[in-house]
Amino acid sequence: MDITQLVPVAIFVGVMVGVWALMSLFGAKDSRAAERLEELKNPLARDKNRQKKEGMSNLLERAAPALSKALEPKTELEQNELKIRLANAGFHNPLAPQLYLAIKFVGLLLGALLGGGIGLLVYGMTKNGYTTIGLSAGAGFYLPELVLRYLKSCRQEKIFLSLPDALDLLVVCVEAGLGLDAAMRRVVEEMGDTHPVIAGEMNLCLMQLQMGRPRREVLHDWGVRTGVDDVKALVAILIQADKFGSSIAQALRVQSDAMRVKRRQIAEEKAQKTAVQMLFPLVLFIFPGIFVVLVGPAAIKMIDQLLSK
Repeated sequence: MDITQLVPVAIFVGVMVGVWALMSLFGAKDSRAAERLEELKNPLARDKNRQKKEGMSNLLERAAPALSKALEPKTELEQNELKIRLANAGFHNPLAPQLYLAIKFVGLLLGALLGGGIGLLVYGMTKNGYTTIGLSAGAGFYLPELVLRYLKSCRQEKIFLSLPDALDLLVVCVEAGLGLDAAMRRVVEEMGDTHPVIAGEMNLCLMQLQMGRPRREVLHDWGVRTGVDDVKALVAILIQADKFGSSIAQALRVQSDAMRVKRRQIAEEKAQKTAVQMLFPLVLFIFPGIFVVLVGPAAIKMIDQLLSK
């Protein structure tokens, strides 16, 4: 039997197995009484049931616990590290780790199926075909990791660039007589449109404070949640000021001046690197053109003289 005849059969069997797995996974639904009990135990489930989602997001959310079970971290330390990485990228949902692992598992399966189909059609049942399957599965598995790192870096850069402005406004509000909570609320109101990331983080801190959490824990979680060194330094100063009863306005003023100096030093460092970075475009694109313009006429005259002789 030829390999070209086996590929459609394998694809059909794979699709049927996937459909059967989805039907068996979603076929048995919990009763309304079980859902009500779950809502009473977990208040977050109440909001989740009220917001009825449709499409692939709902399907993936329901399939996440089963799909992510094989990839779940075994230790509590690994689970906390995964939650921190997702929080640094802006995913604060309690179900974010399961959804992330489910996406990685789905990417692994899709990469194996697509790469396997292409590899078997092009190379057949050979070593190159099996290598294509492995590489495609690995690419589908690690692609969400690369996307998560990109989102994390973009978010941390936005927080780093917007933090000096937020800190300056926070210093003005505190020195004007407002408390730290009222000053943070004012910063959220003023910077919600221009810097939504840092405003959202401060708004989350205010919500946690209103729920009764201690201020030290809220500030510590803010530093861990963002993953930015400047935010961690700011949080450490605020916790120290709250612990020893010192002036928060003076602590914020010192941190604001330090961040302003750091921001100027980063700008000066980039300016000093500009000369070295411009060397490569000059050598590759500008110098060849100048060389042709300057040396070209002389080379043409020399060639004409040599040919005339």
